[in-house]
Amino acid sequence: MAVRIVAFSGNTHRPSRTRTLVEAVAAEVARLRNVDLKIFDLVDAGTGIAVASRDALPLPAARIVEAIEGADALIVGSPVYKGAYSGLFKHLIDFVHPDALVGKPVVLAATGGGPRHALVVEHALRPLFGFFSAQTVPTSVYAGDTEIVDGRVADNLVLERVARAAAELDVLLDLDLRQSDRRIAAAR
Repeated sequence: MAVRIVAFSGNTHRPSRTRTLVEAVAAEVARLRNVDLKIFDLVDAGTGIAVASRDALPLPAARIVEAIEGADALIVGSPVYKGAYSGLFKHLIDFVHPDALVGKPVVLAATGGGPRHALVVEHALRPLFGFFSAQTVPTSVYAGDTEIVDGRVADNLVLERVARAAAELDVLLDLDLRQSDRRIAAAR
């Protein structure tokens, strides 16, 4: 049976380096196991996502949130804006139910303009998904502006991290940590 994976790129345009990076991780996971993959960009949410409640979300944005909640695993990437993910990226994630990601395996990725931007994964993305009690894989993937060329990952070190993150996601999928977290929560 195929594992349902949602890859979400926090970009407001296509093509994008972030989408390329997210697709690279997804392709590597698909090489390791049978997946049912859905890829979304922030731009797919459409206009009008600046609403105060989930019920007011436009249908395209609501479908992305539902896909994220219903996936077996996530691959999430964001471009770096002023040292963090974009406000619209965070706004869409804010509509995800707090319990929907408990124990869910997640690969974190980011793209930015230089090496300093790599810190966004550890200082912004990992804490965000920690709030949801998601199981982020240990290896994150970051690519600067010279490491993705002509719509492909062109740096061997980044490709190694892509492979490692995909392999870690593959292992977490076999562990089914969501079931473990439910048993832990029930014991409290």
